[in-house]
Amino acid sequence: MMLRDVSSCNTYNYGDALYWDTRYVQEAGSFDWYQCYSALRPYVRHCVSTSSRVLMVGCGNAVMSEDMVKDGYEEIVNVDISTVAIDMMKRKYEDVPQMKYLQMDVRDMSFFPDESFDAVIDKGTLDSLMCGTNAPMCAAQMLGEVSRLLKNGGVYMLITYGDPRARMPHLNRSVFNWKIELYIIPRPGFQKPGDPPSNVKPCLEPIPLTEKGLLPEDYTMEDPDSHFIYICTKVDESVELSNKSTDPLTDDLLLESLSLGKD
Repeated sequence: MMLRDVSSCNTYNYGDALYWDTRYVQEAGSFDWYQCYSALRPYVRHCVSTSSRVLMVGCGNAVMSEDMVKDGYEEIVNVDISTVAIDMMKRKYEDVPQMKYLQMDVRDMSFFPDESFDAVIDKGTLDSLMCGTNAPMCAAQMLGEVSRLLKNGGVYMLITYGDPRARMPHLNRSVFNWKIELYIIPRPGFQKPGDPPSNVKPCLEPIPLTEKGLLPEDYTMEDPDSHFIYICTKVDESVELSNKSTDPLTDDLLLESLSLGKD
């Protein structure tokens, strides 16, 4: 069942543009959700080439795109629902041609034609929608747009607090035809006291999942508040993958939401 992330949300509507406009007016400076680029770099470099055309959804006032450009990435298009954030970032990076900023709702990115990007990076944007109203529908609209914008072989990199039980119902659908790998990264500054590491995989070794796309029952995380990195690779539509959901109800819900979004 696909539900709103009630346990992880407060009274704010993180899916609302007014909330973010107000927040960016009140808070100066920059802020990166969850993880900074230095921690994510091994995963980004492993999955996304520096020549890729990258879409950064929900960019806010983060410096991740700036850090990626310093690391050699050649073209990053940044979008956010907040006009305040986009205007601020346009001014800040007006002399950086590798970075573009556009005000846009991730649920409707029809400004871009199909298969426009080699990679889409999402650090907390899907999470924000999951804390808003009509969360399952909004998530379906956003993920449908991400899938549409990715080229075959392209990668959607989702950094989230949502474990597989909460996120796989949204990601693992036949309509997307994504091959999904999961990585787990401790929150910044986490240190395990005393005991030697146990059940910790090398940095770039995906976490083994069950047939349903969940963590094994005996899997334990060193940091219970770790972040999850889902690497969703868009497979050619002609390729049939056996590990995708074939639930007609979930697929019908998604297709209906996508058609509503285009009306």
